[in-house]
Amino acid sequence: MRPRLSLAAVASPLLAAAALLATAAPALAADAPPPINSGDTAWMLTSTALVLMMTIPGLALFYGGMVRKKNVLATLMQSFAICCIITIVWMVAGYSLAFSTGTPYIGDLSRVMLNGIGAHIAKGADIGFTLGQGSSNPTVMTIPESVYMMFQMTFAIITPALITGAFADRMKFSALCVFTVLWSLLVYAPIAHWVWSPIGWVAGFGAIDFAGGTVVHINAGIAGLVAALVLGKRHGYGTDDLAPFNLTYAVIGASLLWVGWFGFNAGSAVGSNGRAGMAMATTQIAAAAAGVGWMIAEWIRTGKPTVLGIISGAVGGLVAITPAAGFVLPGGALAIGLATGVVCFWSATSLKHLLGYDDSLDAFGVHGVGGILGALLTGVFAYGPLSATDANPAGISGSFAQFVIQAKAVGVTIVWCAVVTFILLKIVDLAIGLRVSREDEVEGLDMTQHGERIN
Repeated sequence: MRPRLSLAAVASPLLAAAALLATAAPALAADAPPPINSGDTAWMLTSTALVLMMTIPGLALFYGGMVRKKNVLATLMQSFAICCIITIVWMVAGYSLAFSTGTPYIGDLSRVMLNGIGAHIAKGADIGFTLGQGSSNPTVMTIPESVYMMFQMTFAIITPALITGAFADRMKFSALCVFTVLWSLLVYAPIAHWVWSPIGWVAGFGAIDFAGGTVVHINAGIAGLVAALVLGKRHGYGTDDLAPFNLTYAVIGASLLWVGWFGFNAGSAVGSNGRAGMAMATTQIAAAAAGVGWMIAEWIRTGKPTVLGIISGAVGGLVAITPAAGFVLPGGALAIGLATGVVCFWSATSLKHLLGYDDSLDAFGVHGVGGILGALLTGVFAYGPLSATDANPAGISGSFAQFVIQAKAVGVTIVWCAVVTFILLKIVDLAIGLRVSREDEVEGLDMTQHGERIN
């Protein structure tokens, strides 16, 4: 006679197995790629297009309208060529250095030539990815990695394009091309990794940068200042009429920058969610407040508010809110914008004349100074529930401690960018020369560098 099995004897192994599976389930889920969210993906595709529009045609027209007629085409060409060059650099190595796992200081080469991106599509899978997979602080993305790569590419494009405003009218086009490649790989990619990689060392000590105050604007502004100092002043600076050729171009360019900035900041939420909505609101408020702040400061000082002034102020506000956009409330955005308008007006008008450098289109005065101010004020106005991160689940709030952390991030960005930019400029100068001849500069870069001119 076979022994009869009790219900308990049968149930015990099943319960144990269920418990084991339940314990293993989180690990399996963590290893599995996340599903695609169509709303997040649609927003990120839109944001990517908006940020690309910021460089071409936005920045191209903004800068092109502020130079003299003989340099308009050359200035437009710089932004367009940088877009082409950085697209290739980012695809070949830039993305891998910035966002593959690697070390806290630089990514590895696992994504060179975009290796592995999109391989699952051929197998019929439509999945997201995990940034920093295998690290202690991975970030799960509900969008395809190809979309994230493209979104970050547009940031890598606009950053060196911003630098060109500091040395407008006087750099050789060949030197610009070589410098852009080297600077993207040795300055931009490492700092992007420090700040935005889940294992980056700057992110590790608690610094926050929602959309690029350090990575984009301080980086570009400091590089622009160094370049302006190395190249020297434009011939005729302080004596000749260097007035903008066409402020209509500049207004159109600034307007495109403003609209595109919603992709820049709200897109940095990497999803269609409440943080993206708040980032869009704070971006609009800060830009408007900075435009008004600059306008009032200029009105008081000179008696007349200028078109060039209000568009410069608005761009300064967009710069300053960039690191803070997803971490502050509307009141903080208003304060950041008003303060930035006044401070950037002072830096673009008084500071550069006091110190004697020729920052042609105020790349440092707006992006460098605005980026520094915005990064620091992020530590003052950050609102805990909005700024919660994996590293600090309870959220961070504006405090002196956070201000000090932000200052540390600003400092390391300035030092690395300034030192490496200076070295790269000197290497390019020794190899092929940085600056056009006096005769070429007087004739204009349109003809001497590109053989074309505006009729």
